[in-house]
Amino acid sequence: MQPQSSARSSPKYRANRAQTHHNAFKEAPIWLLVQPIRAILTSVALLLLGSGLLNTLLSLTANDLGYSTSVIGLIMSSYFAGFTCGTFVSGRLIKRMGHIRTFAFCAAVCASMALLHMLWVSAPGWMLLRFVYGLSFVTLMTVIESWLNARAAREERGKVFAVYMVVNLGAIAVAQQLLRLDVGQGYVLFAIASILISWALLPITITRKPQPQIPERAKSSLRTLLGFAPVPVAGAALSGLAMGAFWGMVPLYASRQGFDTGAVGLLMSLTIVGGALLQVPIGRYSDTHDRRAVLMAVACAAALLALCMPLAPGHTALMAVFFLWGGMAFSLYPLAVAQLLDQLHPDEVISGTTTMLVLHGAGAAFAPMLAGAAMEVVGLQGLPLYAALVLACLGGFTLYQMRRVSVLPAGEHAHFEPMVATSHEVLGMIEKEDEEKEEEKAEEPAAA
Repeated sequence: MQPQSSARSSPKYRANRAQTHHNAFKEAPIWLLVQPIRAILTSVALLLLGSGLLNTLLSLTANDLGYSTSVIGLIMSSYFAGFTCGTFVSGRLIKRMGHIRTFAFCAAVCASMALLHMLWVSAPGWMLLRFVYGLSFVTLMTVIESWLNARAAREERGKVFAVYMVVNLGAIAVAQQLLRLDVGQGYVLFAIASILISWALLPITITRKPQPQIPERAKSSLRTLLGFAPVPVAGAALSGLAMGAFWGMVPLYASRQGFDTGAVGLLMSLTIVGGALLQVPIGRYSDTHDRRAVLMAVACAAALLALCMPLAPGHTALMAVFFLWGGMAFSLYPLAVAQLLDQLHPDEVISGTTTMLVLHGAGAAFAPMLAGAAMEVVGLQGLPLYAALVLACLGGFTLYQMRRVSVLPAGEHAHFEPMVATSHEVLGMIEKEDEEKEEEKAEEPAAA
């Protein structure tokens, strides 16, 4: 019996079993993959439907209330400030309360914040509400993504990540179409947003799945990261400056261009769909070429498209430009993350990507405020000019670094994954995949 037990514990035997399981999984239909995580995905969809609706609705409502562009920018910036601060406290809250109670607590806060906007109509009040909402929302996403990360088996992680991103972007895109439910009474859409966020509680709280453990938050050094990976650092921060302006100020920009509420929702949806569709070919191309060159080209293309926005002859042409711009702009953050992963050892992935998320969030926190100031000074077209300037800076800085440093310190070449910036927990999948590759390489000589 001893030799048989020893054979079964050998690396070669375990590798063969893993490969057999992987081959069987390849043939499994997608619904078998989704079934164990359907409660999590349902909660994600409902949460993002409510949150996506609320974000666009607030910009339009603030405009209707007569707030200046600068004030609207400050209101929208407050959400991203809360989101960024929440990345530092969400793990502690989950450890203290547990996943389900934390989710219920923060979902209740978010749902009540949505309704309080109608009861406390004040610019400073809305700034406070948006800050608290952002802090609570990133905690909700940390709960969801840590749970998703724990539920995903080794051979399923890539597909689980892909399904999650489809649900994520799809829900945000559909949420924009809920603006069409506006019947001329502003509180109706705020109530719908609150209801959807409240409904997100139901699948999570009735689940019987075991709760995962939250690991210690990885420590990271921005100075160290900036020293050996300046392009990814700039990509994270400047893409945040561009995308924060999109989420916060584009609804206002479209409304003042003469779009009605439904058309604003369509413009936002088309931009998000463009981002979802074009990320994949751009990312796959970057996997086989110099990723810095791809990042530079995409940033410059996005800057040129932003400059085309004031020249669009009509609403349809402007929507087409935003569709293409979304494909370019949405690709910048995942390209920067993939470039960073190319230069990191697997042990450094979580600390590095956590810093990237914080930088992206910090950029997004300043973006609506800066874009609002640009619109105040230049006029309505200050928004695309602001975006073009930010993206041109990213393209120019990347070109400078390519000429200054021709060879990069590199680890394993990373595989591009389409993504949006949510919490650092979902990036644990990338860390685990890289660690497992290192383990497999270490086992190969022993197996031979």
